[in-house]
Amino acid sequence: MTEIPGIDPAVPPSGPGCVECLATPDGWWLHLRRCAQCGHIGCCDTSPAQHASQHAGVTEHPFVRSYEPGESWFWSYPTQEFLEGPPLAPPEHHPLDQPLPAPADRVPPDWQRHLH
Repeated sequence: MTEIPGIDPAVPPSGPGCVECLATPDGWWLHLRRCAQCGHIGCCDTSPAQHASQHAGVTEHPFVRSYEPGESWFWSYPTQEFLEGPPLAPPEHHPLDQPLPAPADRVPPDWQRHLH
């Protein structure tokens, strides 16, 4: 596959969950996205805080990849479309035993009302 500027296949993910949500006592997410350039894990645009898109806006890193099991799609923020990309450094998704939404002990009982 041809090298794509903005995608670094060698960079591992920053961790098992959204960096910013985990840094606060009440942060939680629905799905996770992985910055294809630096490995930052952020929550999706359906999640309350939308940290993956915020990261892309601040850093101007153009691509994310799903960090969900069974999903390997990339999203281009500049063109607002899906694209194919190379395999990224492992792990390719959050831990399989991680519930959604997560972290389980922070998800409010009315979590669906908080989604975008």
